[in-house]
Amino acid sequence: MSPVELRVALTVEDFEKVVAFYRDGLGLEPGDLWTEGGFGQLFSAGRAKLEIFDPAYAAGVDQLEVGQRVSGQIRFAFEVPDVHAAVARALEYGATLVHEPVLTPWKDLNARIQSPEGLQITLFQVMKA
Repeated sequence: MSPVELRVALTVEDFEKVVAFYRDGLGLEPGDLWTEGGFGQLFSAGRAKLEIFDPAYAAGVDQLEVGQRVSGQIRFAFEVPDVHAAVARALEYGATLVHEPVLTPWKDLNARIQSPEGLQITLFQVMKA
């Protein structure tokens, strides 16, 4: 039996700032808010996929997007309709620009940012052929 849903749980120090970043900065749809014994916020991000890379492939992706190996073991990637607008919005909500958008060999326009809690995130726009 295949899983029905993929969830990634992030534990962060500045809950409000990080929630605002993912909600307002990246536009993820807020779902349930849990308040018993602390705070938790569920977000929906459209279709979810899990990519697993060996170190050489991960280094190759970093090289294409940033010019050097910079991401850790986990990196998010979000498809967006306009990568330039998405980067600008993310920066307004605390992201740090790692690298401006670059056109990849597979014809996506990829930009790399770092979230307020330090996670590497690729924002990508599928370009029309």
